[in-house]
Amino acid sequence: MTLQQPSFTYEAQPMRVVFGVGSLGQLPQEAERLGLRRLLVLSTPGQCVLAEHAAGLLGDACVGLFTEARMHVPVEVAEAARMAARDTGADGCLAIGGGSTIGLGKAIALESGLPVITVPTTYAGSEMTPVWGLTEHGRKRTGRDRAVLPRSVVYDPELTLRLPVDVSVTSAFNAIAHAVEALYAPDASPIVSLMAEEGVRSLATALPIIAADALDLEARTDALRGAWLCGACLGATTMSLHHKLCHILGGTFDLPHAATHTVLLPYVAAFNLPAAPAAEQALRRALATDDVPKHLAHAAADLGAPCSLAELGLTERDFDEITAQAQAQPYANPRPVTEEALRSLLTDALNGNLVP
Repeated sequence: MTLQQPSFTYEAQPMRVVFGVGSLGQLPQEAERLGLRRLLVLSTPGQCVLAEHAAGLLGDACVGLFTEARMHVPVEVAEAARMAARDTGADGCLAIGGGSTIGLGKAIALESGLPVITVPTTYAGSEMTPVWGLTEHGRKRTGRDRAVLPRSVVYDPELTLRLPVDVSVTSAFNAIAHAVEALYAPDASPIVSLMAEEGVRSLATALPIIAADALDLEARTDALRGAWLCGACLGATTMSLHHKLCHILGGTFDLPHAATHTVLLPYVAAFNLPAAPAAEQALRRALATDDVPKHLAHAAADLGAPCSLAELGLTERDFDEITAQAQAQPYANPRPVTEEALRSLLTDALNGNLVP
């Protein structure tokens, strides 16, 4: 008997990846390979020392620094960075840092087409996706455009040794959320599912080790590899309810991006996984558990992460605005998202009901 294989479509993202301890030192070669001779280096204020170090490695190929990247990429910050790129005559950008900085690089590329090299220092995974986001007047707009994909991604696990444990944990849960949604996305494929399961497993295994010893380079390497896989999953599939809610909570209420992912993930999983049995089985294997939502909630709590939206500053008074935005535009999701179901989910997440 011949086993019929399922039909699917998978589109690989066309970026080059340089992975390994000490790979930051290869920045000059990556710039030269891309023919870039006038790079604007981007970072947040907190990463300016690292940005200056990267600029030093680039030498004459660096024409300036813009160190004002901010969470959720406010449009005024994006415009200031675009102006800096124009004023310096940059022929490309180097974004070094987490999702905020990489998102800023994407905002520049979206308007100008300038190529971007990224050096991720967190587990956010934005470097692997064509997804961009901009926040204006309390609303976060997102879209997909291959023009914002980095041309080269340099993963150096040594740089994540500086990442505080609390940020490491929430950043990793952010990455895990990418994989969870990819497992039940309408355009999922066996390839994406394999990457998602392995990405979740790598991060879930590495996190307790990092919490016990933040300088464990092997665990940091495993976590960064897992984040790469999870980000690639998000880049290849359609986002659903979890990311929709996180964009609303970040763009409108300015909740911290990674912590919001961490708190919401178990509750959205509890809502969606009953309608996605294959995804649930993959996550049970990856997490070695029979109860995925409870495991996620308790693992986050055990690692010291926030456990409720109330801890992040949300109140029940905010529900009307959240539900209105969440239902304003249709999006793919394994289960229909009614207002009643959404309010129930938000109430559980607000109070952290999965963690006694």
